[in-house]
Amino acid sequence: MIDAYRHQVWRWQRVMGHPVLRRLPNPPTELPSKIAAWKRIATTVREHALNPPHKRQWLCIHRFEGAWNDPDPPYYGGLQMNLGFQRTYGGGLLSRKGTADHWTPLEQMWAAERAHRSGRGFYPWPNTARYCGLI
Repeated sequence: MIDAYRHQVWRWQRVMGHPVLRRLPNPPTELPSKIAAWKRIATTVREHALNPPHKRQWLCIHRFEGAWNDPDPPYYGGLQMNLGFQRTYGGGLLSRKGTADHWTPLEQMWAAERAHRSGRGFYPWPNTARYCGLI
């Protein structure tokens, strides 16, 4: 059970671009307590991953861009990311899964969230961000 919860935590942390938690900070000594601790962390991390900070804004931008699985170059996926953008903000996903049209909508939103946090804001989507009232 510990391995299952730990792998869930790692999966969601990778999606969000966070470092993976290899060990519990203050591990309990008894097995049921360790399982409960990993389960609690998995639930918390999953809840955070399912709700990116700007989810509503990314969904608005997506409405004016392509389908989540749009494979037409030079822009891919529901947020129309070019290869340079994907390499910079979703490099791990690009190497594991290919272009953004193969990523889940959440993975695409988290790549966009990393760009947003880097200081780019919503400016990589100038027209659609204006339509959504974001710039």
